[in-house]
Amino acid sequence: MKSFKTVLTALVLCMCLGMSSAFAGPIVIKLAHPNVPQHPMGMAFIKFKELMEERSNGAFRVDIFDSSKFGNFDSVVQGLQLNMLQMGSASTPNLSPFSNEFLIFDLPFLFPDYPSTDKITDGPIGMNATKALESSGIIGLGYIEIGFRNLWNNNRAVATLEDAKGLKIRSTPSKAHIATLKSLGINPTPISWGEVYTAMQQKTVDGIDIDLNLAWHNNFPEVNNHVTIVNSLFSPHLVMISKRFLDSLSPEHKELVLTTFDEIKLYERKLIRDGEKEIMAKLADKGVTVTVLSPEERKRWAAATAGVYAQFEDKIGKDLIEKAKATIAGE
Repeated sequence: MKSFKTVLTALVLCMCLGMSSAFAGPIVIKLAHPNVPQHPMGMAFIKFKELMEERSNGAFRVDIFDSSKFGNFDSVVQGLQLNMLQMGSASTPNLSPFSNEFLIFDLPFLFPDYPSTDKITDGPIGMNATKALESSGIIGLGYIEIGFRNLWNNNRAVATLEDAKGLKIRSTPSKAHIATLKSLGINPTPISWGEVYTAMQQKTVDGIDIDLNLAWHNNFPEVNNHVTIVNSLFSPHLVMISKRFLDSLSPEHKELVLTTFDEIKLYERKLIRDGEKEIMAKLADKGVTVTVLSPEERKRWAAATAGVYAQFEDKIGKDLIEKAKATIAGE
């Protein structure tokens, strides 16, 4: 009888352990971002999901909340802090309350090209800014991008500084973005992202200052028949992870998350940059007139916005601005 009870106890214990293992399931990563799935950012996170689930043999499951389905920036930050959300992305203007160092990306005409942006985002300047998040329980993994801002409008072709004057253009709430547009003689009009398409359709504004990929994947060529390639502002997205979640992982799982992110970071940037070339080739078919500022004209636009640097120098720090310029110049 005693032997039977021992065997029965062992069987029950094994069943409980088996049920516990079955109910444990995969490690879930809830990942939030503001873009549509077909945008390079959306495609990169889908790639992250595929790679994580495949490489971990199902030990991880990644649930993506695209198109701001998890909520606004504040919701993402709170979700990361509470570990209700494990990963999320946000544009650098939204991150400035954590550190004024993020404002370096709000300076107009700072970057001449994409290789120069990589020097800042992947170097000490970009990564040092992310350290301000750590006291809030958030780790900055690295930067992906949406691209350079260009001027879209449904009024007239813009080839010179004079052509831009008087246009009513949607802006972000960023003070630096607003100051930049004002310096160019443009009337900036902050409008929430969800209302932008309707505002342009109803001609509440003449157009928008935004990158090629976001414009294309949100059908803005339908309501703007002119675009000027200005490459004025570059606002990357920082991909963040909950510190509590990262610390809970085994060394092997932590390494998998970090290396897979590093891979899709470069994949996303390539999609953005290749996508711009493809979009430029398709715009004429959409009835959009494309104007590229000449190097001389772009210098005029840069000179017109030089006052923005002085306006934000105290917040960002003159030393940091000079360090960024020197880094870009390769000094």
